[in-house]
Amino acid sequence: MSTARHTAYAEPIDPPRSSPDLDVRDLEQRTRLMRIITRLIAVSDLGSREIARRAGLPMQKISDLLAGRLEHLSIDELRQLHRTIDSQASPH
Repeated sequence: MSTARHTAYAEPIDPPRSSPDLDVRDLEQRTRLMRIITRLIAVSDLGSREIARRAGLPMQKISDLLAGRLEHLSIDELRQLHRTIDSQASPH
């Protein structure tokens, strides 16, 4: 038991306190964008392949998004998708 306790405290340096907050904020932003984008995709006249093409992303990224695999997309990729779909939905 003392070995388990010793290894539990063997971390050389704890991460900065601000790190978890940043990760949570990033995850919240990505989750919010994911919800918006999936709704826009659902009502879009464009197919997933066309959306991926216009956003300059592989189709797999769209599949990951629609399957809820948020960890496979960066915040920048999500923003690019949002701009792509939003510009398509907006009248020119």
